[in-house]
Amino acid sequence: MCRLLKVSKSGFYAWEYRPLSARARADIALTALIHGIHRRSRGAYGAPSIHAELADDHGIHVGHKRVARLMQAADLCGVTPQCFVRTTIVDPTTGRAVDLVERQFAAAGPDCLWVADITYIPTWYGFLYLAVVLDVWSRRIVGWAMETHLRTELVMSALNMALMQRRPQGVIHHSERGCQYTSYAFGKRCREMGVMPSMGSVGDAYDNAMAESFFATLERELLNRRRFKTQTEARMAVFEWLEGWYNPHRRHSSLGYLLSVNYERRLLTRETAIV
Repeated sequence: MCRLLKVSKSGFYAWEYRPLSARARADIALTALIHGIHRRSRGAYGAPSIHAELADDHGIHVGHKRVARLMQAADLCGVTPQCFVRTTIVDPTTGRAVDLVERQFAAAGPDCLWVADITYIPTWYGFLYLAVVLDVWSRRIVGWAMETHLRTELVMSALNMALMQRRPQGVIHHSERGCQYTSYAFGKRCREMGVMPSMGSVGDAYDNAMAESFFATLERELLNRRRFKTQTEARMAVFEWLEGWYNPHRRHSSLGYLLSVNYERRLLTRETAIV
């Protein structure tokens, strides 16, 4: 082998018994941390999110390319996007609120703009439906509900949870033009609580793009990777993903790879400092 590679025997033995370099040892330790973060994210995180987690939670500031290289060497990768199916159905006999958002999904602070929508979760015993209310400013799910039907009570439950948890003042509630959101009961509840309904046009995903993006994340990180036998099993899995991972621990690229809770905490810290 030495003759073939044109190296000396002494050089070969020096290489064979030479201890690992400091860089190689650091890569091994860093790869172990990357494995742990990747497992904690349920295999969802790619290099950008892991890079942010290393800096924020572990105080390790390394290059993004180094993280990507070590992930590739360890055969680790994040999940890829998938498409999803729309569940809201337009009722042509009802009116609709005007579009107060016009695809400008930006908010000056918490509870200024909420987006809402419904998706379905397949199980062996039929569909389970999930309605959510998402705060645009922090990307936090402030209200959600799961039922085996698509009646107005589903979206009302999600709205009531959001109202109870956040107690907003004059929040805009933006949704699709589904019959659940255009119903008299939902409109009455919004008027009672000072919520301003807003609705996009028919059949245009871009008019509610942020809610669509959330459901794409849910499918990518949970629904496409599991099959549920019962609706109870699906309920438990979605609850654990929402309240055990997405709200408290998941990082968002749109927030500079911060957690929703930390993003909201920064605002509270600034307001307290000003006072």
